[in-house]
Amino acid sequence: MHSVALAGLAASSDSKVAERYPILPQLSELIFGIIIFAAILFVVWKKVVPNLEKAYQERTAAIEGGMEQAAEVQKQAEEAKSQYEAQLAEARAEAASIREDARSQGAQIIAEMRGQANAESERIIESAHKQTEAERQQAQVELRSHVGRLSTDLAGKIVGESLEDETRQRGIVERFLADLESGDVKPEKVGTTPSEGA
Repeated sequence: MHSVALAGLAASSDSKVAERYPILPQLSELIFGIIIFAAILFVVWKKVVPNLEKAYQERTAAIEGGMEQAAEVQKQAEEAKSQYEAQLAEARAEAASIREDARSQGAQIIAEMRGQANAESERIIESAHKQTEAERQQAQVELRSHVGRLSTDLAGKIVGESLEDETRQRGIVERFLADLESGDVKPEKVGTTPSEGA
């Protein structure tokens, strides 16, 4: 009975408290709620939190690993870019050097060809001069010989005797040509003398 009285007292006090504070739960509900909350909290603390913590750490490690990997990839890309730029600069320098070498070799070849062309033209001119001089001398000799025969024939007709003697003929021809070169004898006089004799 005593317990029934206590329960009745508690119920009456609960009803009085509930009348005064309608928001407050009943004590039995409050205790039951706290026990359930503690049990759920314990399960969450022992099972869920470690799994969440593990997932968080894995995610963090994956992100950090991804960031490290991305940094490594970026570093490798920068190294590759710097190597490419160095190779490109080296190739440009080499191309410029090859161009400059080709230019200097071309200038040297042109200078050599000009020198050879000048030497060849001088040789051709010299050869032409020599050939012209030889032809002139040959023509002079032939002309002297022809003029000598003509002058001997002409002198023979003027004098009236044959000048077949070679020594005399040569002396007369040489004297006539010397007079002709010095200007003492004019060709017109020679041309008119046979007609006067005739």
